[in-house]
Amino acid sequence: MATGATIHRAELSIADMDRNYYADHSLTLARHPSETAERLMVRVLAFAMFAGPDLAFGRGLSSDDEADLWLRDRTGLIELWVDVGIPDEKWLRKACGRSRRVVVLAYGASKADQWWKRNAAELQRLENLTVLSLPASSSAGLAALADRSMRLNVTIQESQVWIGSESKEVSVQMDVLKPDATSAHQ
Repeated sequence: MATGATIHRAELSIADMDRNYYADHSLTLARHPSETAERLMVRVLAFAMFAGPDLAFGRGLSSDDEADLWLRDRTGLIELWVDVGIPDEKWLRKACGRSRRVVVLAYGASKADQWWKRNAAELQRLENLTVLSLPASSSAGLAALADRSMRLNVTIQESQVWIGSESKEVSVQMDVLKPDATSAHQ
């Protein structure tokens, strides 16, 4: 964990009807001093969207060459690489070469839009890449859920995500900027 990181704990109860995945997860997240509440919660959202017993967080902002989340098979090969934010196009090409499937959850409103316009042509060539965009209203709603200790219920149905605590709920409908050719789950 990064020096000076703030520790957040999240208890997730996930009901993913699109994948028939129903499980509870206890997460311990290190929030880097430069990480916003919005980014922290987009990482939690990403975990919920791709949850499984072997999905793990990378080292985060302290490491450029690791995914925010990844799933490795028993031999150590990377099955799924998930990046949150607006990663460098060069790193995405490298990730696509190292992983069977790469997903980007872009957020940040106009910055994400500019990033996509600047990189879309090059990223379209990466067959195993999916790019999803989180609307600004959804990421702001997620940030409002951030707390040092969280109990969150997550329901996923028809690619719509509802994530909420006892007092707040956020509905998230990701915009698919680029589907990949290798997977049906968005």
